Amino acid sequence: MKNARLAAFELVYNVINNSSYSNLSLDSALKDVSSEDKSFFSALSLGVIERRITLDYIVSRFLTSRTKPKVKILLYLGAYQLYFMDKIPSSAAVNETVELSKQVGCSYYSGLINALLHKIDENRIDVDSLEDLSVRYSCPSALINMWKKHYGDDNTLNILNEINGVPPVFAIPNTLYVDRDELGYELLCDKIENEPYGDVIKITSPFDLSKSNAFKNGLFHIEDYSSYLCAKALEAKEGETVFDVCSAPGGKAFTIAEAMNNRGNLYAFDLHINRVKLISDGAERLGLTCIKADVNDASVYNPSLPKADKILCDVPCSGFGIIRRKPEIRYKELDGIKELFELQYQILLTSSKYLKRGGRIVYSTCTLNKKENEKVVKRFIDENGGFKLLSQKTIFPEADSGDGFFFSVMELNDD
Repeated sequence: MKNARLAAFELVYNVINNSSYSNLSLDSALKDVSSEDKSFFSALSLGVIERRITLDYIVSRFLTSRTKPKVKILLYLGAYQLYFMDKIPSSAAVNETVELSKQVGCSYYSGLINALLHKIDENRIDVDSLEDLSVRYSCPSALINMWKKHYGDDNTLNILNEINGVPPVFAIPNTLYVDRDELGYELLCDKIENEPYGDVIKITSPFDLSKSNAFKNGLFHIEDYSSYLCAKALEAKEGETVFDVCSAPGGKAFTIAEAMNNRGNLYAFDLHINRVKLISDGAERLGLTCIKADVNDASVYNPSLPKADKILCDVPCSGFGIIRRKPEIRYKELDGIKELFELQYQILLTSSKYLKRGGRIVYSTCTLNKKENEKVVKRFIDENGGFKLLSQKTIFPEADSGDGFFFSVMELNDD
């Protein structure tokens, strides 16, 4: 087993310097960390990534010259423990970081690291009172300014108050077998504490899916509540033909199939075969035989596919609504996401060509950016006759509810 702080250093280094994805890196690294250290490792590594701007401000007050990337990350790790991990004594935060410097080939800088961390500890500031919102919430100014322009100051402040929080976990009952209350009882039998939330279950204790009989028996799947609401907005019915054009890992498809009572045809597509397997494996575990998972490029029309009654078009996006799940997303350059706008439009346009007259199409993203949301929908309706906008919803992240999300419900006239 690997030392938790060493594992955290490696993960943070790979995310910051090699553009690795935090969720994938975390899943991989957890296998090498002892069970008693997993919680500390996860909190430290993800915490440093999400608080990177704040930590850089704290460290830069005393580090007046450039230094090696490894040393900077070591200082971030030490400062994070001092500022944001109350249960870690200051002496342990400093001493363990100095020892870690020797393990990662930075022995030469151990004295500097020791001195700087002591200064940081002795000269603390109140982060929550900082006027600079970028430093206080560790979010780039460009993203904050975009949110202010699109959603106003109050909504922006609410978003910022949530991006560093821990997102809740929701279990969606497989209604082929259980309802909400029955699932809650089954989870309690697995020693997983929970409470009802609407017509789903919110899990309120740590849990391990691999040890849950309710999960093994296909009684639920995990899905964010905002995503669940989007899937329900499709209003799929028994016997219909439904497309989920960008489906992996399959959470929305599972919710839709259960709404269809597993009767009909639900085509769940993804561009990559390994991600298609995630859908098919999940459907098999849940006993959802109406799901047909396959590879398909959502941006290119496929004449071999049938016409559909309902289509979910959950397009690739910048992900600015799920920052609390993937903290490195906040550091994306806004200019770097411009190419998404055309792809999103093309996927929506292509998907609409499969729709039957009178059919419904839902366009959705897990981002908070009107250029990827309302503007794509407006362009689509303006340039394609026959489509009517039924409803449109932006969901802001909340501490006890779903992630930031957007979905638009449209219908093709039947004349």
